[in-house]
Amino acid sequence: MGMFISERLLFLDTEMKMIASGLASARHTRSHALPEEFNADLEPRFKGLIYSTEAGAFLPLFGSMHNKPELTPQNMEHILSGRTLLSTTYYPDRSPNIFMVMLVDPNYPKRGILIGEINPLYLWGVETESLWFSTAQFFVLDNANQVLFSTFPPSVALPQQAMVQITRNTWGQFEWKHEKEQHIAGYWSLFLRDRYGIPKWTVVVSEAKADVLAPAATFKRTFPFIILMTLWVVLFLSITQIRRNLVPLEKLQEGTRHIAQQDFDSRVTIKTGDEFEQLAASFNMMAGRLGKQFKTLTTIAEIDRSILSALDTEKIIEVVLNRIHDVFPSDYISVTLFYVSTQDTALTSIYMKEKGSEIGKEVETMSLTPVDFKNLHKNPEIFITNVSDTTPRYLMPLAKRGIKSFLVFPLFINQQLSGIITLGYHNPPLYDQEDIRQIRQLADQVAVALSNTRLVEELEQLHLGTLTALARTIDMKSRWTAGHSERVTKLALKIAGALGMSPKELDVLRRGGLLHDIGKIGIPAEILDKTGKLDDNEKDLIREHVRLGARILEPIAAFADIMPIVLQHHEYFDGTGYPNGLSGQAIHLSARIFAVADAFDALTSHRPYKNAIDRKEAIEIIKEEAGKQFDPKVVKAFIEVIAEEKSENEYDAYSAGGYVE
Repeated sequence: MGMFISERLLFLDTEMKMIASGLASARHTRSHALPEEFNADLEPRFKGLIYSTEAGAFLPLFGSMHNKPELTPQNMEHILSGRTLLSTTYYPDRSPNIFMVMLVDPNYPKRGILIGEINPLYLWGVETESLWFSTAQFFVLDNANQVLFSTFPPSVALPQQAMVQITRNTWGQFEWKHEKEQHIAGYWSLFLRDRYGIPKWTVVVSEAKADVLAPAATFKRTFPFIILMTLWVVLFLSITQIRRNLVPLEKLQEGTRHIAQQDFDSRVTIKTGDEFEQLAASFNMMAGRLGKQFKTLTTIAEIDRSILSALDTEKIIEVVLNRIHDVFPSDYISVTLFYVSTQDTALTSIYMKEKGSEIGKEVETMSLTPVDFKNLHKNPEIFITNVSDTTPRYLMPLAKRGIKSFLVFPLFINQQLSGIITLGYHNPPLYDQEDIRQIRQLADQVAVALSNTRLVEELEQLHLGTLTALARTIDMKSRWTAGHSERVTKLALKIAGALGMSPKELDVLRRGGLLHDIGKIGIPAEILDKTGKLDDNEKDLIREHVRLGARILEPIAAFADIMPIVLQHHEYFDGTGYPNGLSGQAIHLSARIFAVADAFDALTSHRPYKNAIDRKEAIEIIKEEAGKQFDPKVVKAFIEVIAEEKSENEYDAYSAGGYVE
């Protein structure tokens, strides 16, 4: 909630700076009024806007402002430094007024200031239903712990002890009582002094303790009955097994512990949001009023929206290279990305586009000299250079194409050089400072977008790595199954590719394949490593691993799409498989694919009860089972994949796998 308010303050700050820029550009005219369509767009965010001229006159620009902020000398010092001021006026019988104040032109402070009264409903997100939890409410407090906003009735106030805690700490939790109910509250402070001239605001989110603990209370009531029923079932099965097969009591106790120790209380929550579309819409309206100068900014906003909505590096680069010529004409443009960096060396991808041509790409290991680093860090905004004997290496791909002059815009992510945007010209152009400022803004947006894509890529790698580690943990339960899940998943992906499955379906297959045998966690190692033939009861127990695996993954909503693979990869096409005896198209396609890959790995790997067989013999067995155990269509794709293998020994090197029936 605190980050949401912070982002909206930043958005309002940006929007007012755009308006101030427009006023500064239009200073030669006598009118400072905004167009009606722009007024309609500002209405959800501002109650009013006033332009205080250098002569001391107050010119209304939008809405109405009955009260103006009282600016202290300290406030004026903050504003004259070029920063934005937040000011609050309090009233005993109504909500406070919140103002945002800034210079119209930071380079010429005498041109006056722009004052905006913020619409509090927009700032606190009251109009956004998605922010609200069903039972949670919140306060927003200023540095003196006065209430700026509250979803509680005006008469409700936090206890003094909580106020003292909030004053002393920047974040934390406390309990308090409201309407005879105990509440749990958490608080977090937004530090605003440097940017907005006020010490801090604090967001306090509170929820009734009974609502917070309701799931735990429900679980506490039902868990004993579940355990009791489980114990009854286990006891009955134990007695039956002992009487029929004289199975040792220790094995039954071990199985009971496996069931009792499992934890299914796992949740995954992902939320995203984007405010740049509103910024682009506001900018387009402003562009229509101020003319040709802002028409260029409209195109920039469209590029921003495209790159910030993309989570793929190639897509971001494609948008930049294809659209940037519409705004900043040049003979060549290149985007250089540094992927792996040491002190002076990076594996670099260079994307280039000549006006009217297709995008080209070069990948090379590039060495940057200390002078290169010094120049780029010394000029983080823009670096202008011409071809010479000391032309940096990162400019050589353009220099060898006849480019004589360069505009270089470094891209920094977390203060580390991560890329460069370069505009190249055969003949040195006349540099327009406004154009340079605008492309610098675009370069900053590209850096943000690239940072987001790298974060997503790292999260995806972490997710896949976690699943792979879990698969290896499962396979290591028996020395016969090491590497089984990864090998089978690799083959299943090739078969799915031959069947034309989409990238999304392939991703589901990959995740499901790595976890398909997770249920074997609950199968005793004595059965998995048994060298002799399994008896009927042992077969029944090992066949339960698919249901057990589904039960383990069931609480995780993100794994719902892989459940058919886990549950159905031992179903037979003719209906004689397990656990549910499904047949034909009733078996999920991914499970049918995995059944073939799983069987092939089992046939060509050593097991405690058999040795591995030759690949050709295994292929013939799978062909014979087409229409019986396996889907004929999947078997056909499997044969195509095997035929395309570059080396017949690719699967001969598999290490031993686990038991697969």
